[in-house]
Amino acid sequence: MPSKLLHLSLLIAVAVGFSASAAGQPADGPQAARLHRNGNTAAAMAIWVPLAKAGDVNAAYNLAVIHDYGDGVAKNQAEALKWYRIAAERGDRVSQSRLGTMYLNGEGTAKDEKEGWRWINQHRVAHVHHDHHPHMVAWREQAAKLIDERDRREAVAASRRDSARVMAELKRRAGAAEVVQLAAGSDAARAN
Repeated sequence: MPSKLLHLSLLIAVAVGFSASAAGQPADGPQAARLHRNGNTAAAMAIWVPLAKAGDVNAAYNLAVIHDYGDGVAKNQAEALKWYRIAAERGDRVSQSRLGTMYLNGEGTAKDEKEGWRWINQHRVAHVHHDHHPHMVAWREQAAKLIDERDRREAVAASRRDSARVMAELKRRAGAAEVVQLAAGSDAARAN
């Protein structure tokens, strides 16, 4: 008897969950991803579209990708561009880059290099203020000190190598000069 009650409660839970999903309450993104992986792209899109419209970046990105590559739907670059834009406007860096590339190549839209580079550089431009953050300033100062110390060590090592080479050359020349002086002294002694 308890097993029948358990089965009945599971059936009711599944039915309630199904009716809530069918009533327009979107299920979660991971469920949509599982549906898509299992080949049910239409059901996945039924979940992703409301999520994306409500601000879910991952849902918008997933919709863009399936339209961009024709993965379970007809390939539609204009639709992909629309969904990449939604995700990009919400800060998704991959979508920003892909959107910029689409503008540069004229995929799903007219070619627009200015707009393309704007999207590609969006993340960098949005984070320029980090350059003046105290931690970044301290990090750059620390890096400059480390580089300066390394350069000094290398300069000292190079100077030691060069001085040893110069000294060896001077000793060689001094030895040759002694040989010349000795030879000149021998010649002078013979002349007397």
